[in-house]
Amino acid sequence: MTSRTAATLAVALAALLAPLLTAPPAVATARTALADPLVSQGKPATSSSVEAAGFEPGKAVDGSASTRWASVEGHDPEWIRVDLGAAHAISRVRLNWEAAYAKSYRVQTSPDGSTWSDVYTTGTADGGVDDLTLTGNGRYVRVYGTQRGTPYGYSLWEFEVYGAPAGGGDTTPPSVPGNLAVTGTTSGSVGLSWSPSTDDVGVTGYVVYRGGTQVATASGTTHTDTGLQPSTSYTYTVKARDAAGNLSGASAAVTATTQPSAGGVGVPFGSHAIPYAAGMLRPSGGQSTLDAKVVDYYQRWKSAFLRQNCGNGWYQVISPDADHPYVAEAQGYGMVIVATMAGADPDAKKIFDGMVKWMLDHPSSINPDLLAAEQDTSCRSVNGGDGATDGDMDVAYGLLLADRQWGSSGTYNYKQLAVRHINAIKKDEVNPSTNLLKLGDWTSSGDQYYYLSRSSDWMVDHFRAFRKATGDAAWDTIRSKHQNLISTLQANHAPATGLLPDFVVNTNTTPKPAPGQVLEDPNDGRYWWNACRTPWRIGDDAVTSGDSASLAAARKLNSWIRSKTGGDPNKIAIGYQLDGTQISSGSEAAFFAPFAVAAMTDSGSQAWLDALWNKMLATPIDTSSYYSASIQLQVMITVTGNHWVP
Repeated sequence: MTSRTAATLAVALAALLAPLLTAPPAVATARTALADPLVSQGKPATSSSVEAAGFEPGKAVDGSASTRWASVEGHDPEWIRVDLGAAHAISRVRLNWEAAYAKSYRVQTSPDGSTWSDVYTTGTADGGVDDLTLTGNGRYVRVYGTQRGTPYGYSLWEFEVYGAPAGGGDTTPPSVPGNLAVTGTTSGSVGLSWSPSTDDVGVTGYVVYRGGTQVATASGTTHTDTGLQPSTSYTYTVKARDAAGNLSGASAAVTATTQPSAGGVGVPFGSHAIPYAAGMLRPSGGQSTLDAKVVDYYQRWKSAFLRQNCGNGWYQVISPDADHPYVAEAQGYGMVIVATMAGADPDAKKIFDGMVKWMLDHPSSINPDLLAAEQDTSCRSVNGGDGATDGDMDVAYGLLLADRQWGSSGTYNYKQLAVRHINAIKKDEVNPSTNLLKLGDWTSSGDQYYYLSRSSDWMVDHFRAFRKATGDAAWDTIRSKHQNLISTLQANHAPATGLLPDFVVNTNTTPKPAPGQVLEDPNDGRYWWNACRTPWRIGDDAVTSGDSASLAAARKLNSWIRSKTGGDPNKIAIGYQLDGTQISSGSEAAFFAPFAVAAMTDSGSQAWLDALWNKMLATPIDTSSYYSASIQLQVMITVTGNHWVP
């Protein structure tokens, strides 16, 4: 990723370096460009296409570096434009590209939205941030992509235009809208009203923001925001716009909580209320049939592993194949599974609350807002009573699911507990110098495990949920660090397979697979009993977010394993070296099931996904292995379209 300023490219040098790169006829000085204000934020934006819901063009001009516009994949040309509201003298355009960038593109201006003039053209762009100093005039500014830099589409985190109204026109913004209020809620909508603003020329409309992201424009002083989730809190502000395109300051914020769904569950299992990214596959067959298979497997999972041992109102997941009868990893799996199955299991809330009580009664000895990792047959925490990152990640995520499902006004304030857990993870299970997950809260600066990380802990969709729940932008940084590490490991250590190792060492310098046993096993640096989960974990984010980095990583894994096995899931082995050499023979759900989630990301893998699904259905639940059974159940939830990010 690079950042550069077009002012440093003299016209003659550009002509020598790249025939396709042309400087604008007149280049403003950087000093002048940097002095001009940002004039595009919050203005109406349109585009030639949108990849999926959540990637609308307005996301590129909302002032948030965590939202983005994305075009459809695999198509040229594509464009995004912003309406400044009136003619402006343009001096600077700043483009913050997501991984799906334009190699060749033009920046264009127009007085009317139909006749366009090029003010910047390049054929050698490399993504990152393009900070362009240029000269142009117009009401509309457009980025016109002609050649993608990746196989996917075009995507911008932010599209910023700087300049001033042409001819020294109106620069006075309207007054701030007053008295923003909630007029009513349903399970899927929030009604808003506000007092009108005033302006020296005239107010032409209002821009409505949800959580800082533009969601609508209104000509009057009311708006109903629809398509929302039940039992969910949303925060709104409103700005006024005048005829010259000037925006007022933001109104005072108001928060509204949508009503519960008719069944008292926010996202009932099988409702498919939160769609996946466009183009994701599901196993062949009717949706109700697929959902019924998941419910059946869930009931068998409950019978095999769900317990109420030791009294105290506790529910716990027993772990016969672990070092101790109860481990945090199993409890985290259980909390995520049970919260997701609400609506199909009438006892889900009762069970979940018993798991919450278990969590609260078994705090980590290091950070009491985390869960102690291991308990004995008497349900007492043992082996130091400290926390494990993998379990804590799922516990926090499960609490966020519960808040969406049942709200937080009952016996337990799920949202408050989730935020406490998330903040504790950040404090004691994220390495502050690398922004990568540690193994648990027990490792600290100076010990041999401080710069060691486990690939199966890198739950990218969880990082997104934590960012949303806390509003803490640090989770964006943490997410991108893990995604970058996944890409680097695949490129440098498994270019033919995309396989990740169980453990990564030297995370503070040059991360690489463990050279041998560093914690658990001589295969710590190979695709073994931890990393076998990574196609599922990476794939969960790919199918729900459509993120290009997660899609690329998942597709690399899918392409290799499909080719390696010739499309026969019975040939998926137990463990691989990173070059694809098999470690052990046999068949295990923990190894074959996760590849089904990666298969969902490839439009040409329908038969392969069906084969993996049928193998899962044909494999009896192993009552001696909570690990394989819990992984397969969560994979089945995802591939049937029932996984969602709170």
